[in-house]
Amino acid sequence: MPVAANPELKVADEVWIAAALLQKENPSHRDFTVEEIVDRARKEAMTQSLRPGVYIHAQMHCVANRPPNPGRYRMLVETSKGRRRLFRPGDPYDRQRDGSKTIPSPEDIPTEYRPLLDWYRKWVGYSSRSGSGSTGAAADPLLRLRGSGREIWKHEHADEFVRKLREGWE
Repeated sequence: MPVAANPELKVADEVWIAAALLQKENPSHRDFTVEEIVDRARKEAMTQSLRPGVYIHAQMHCVANRPPNPGRYRMLVETSKGRRRLFRPGDPYDRQRDGSKTIPSPEDIPTEYRPLLDWYRKWVGYSSRSGSGSTGAAADPLLRLRGSGREIWKHEHADEFVRKLREGWE
C-alpha cells in the first residue's frame, strides 16, 4: 500500500524495503531479479517518484558480494547474475564492505514498514535476545556445530579408547 511521499528516505533503505516485501510475500522464491526489486519500489511509491538511484543501488551499491563502487552497503546478495535476495549474516561479502549497514534503522524508514525489521530478524533466525546485526552462533551454521560430538569423549578411559582406535597403525 503506497504511503505518503518521503523525500528523506535513503535510496538504500527503499531498496531494502522493496526486497524485504518481495521476500516476505514470496517465501518460496530463493531470489528476485533486479527489475523485480525496482518494480516493487515503484509500486510502493515511497517517494514522490521512483528515483534513478534505486536501480543502481539494487544492481551494485547495496550488494554485499560485489566490490564497493562507491556504495558499501550489505543489504542484498547477488545469488546469480542479475538476481538478488536480502543479505543474511554468514553470507559472503567483499571485505571492503565490512562493518557496513545491512538493514535500515527503524527511525529512517516510514512507520508502515518498521514491522519488516522484525520479520527480517525472524527470517534470518535471530532470537529476540540477539539484536540487530548479530553474527553469532545462532546465525552461522558452522558455529552452531561447536561442541557437537562431545559425547564420544565421555568415556571413563579416553586414553584407552584412543589406543583401541589406533591399534594396527604403523
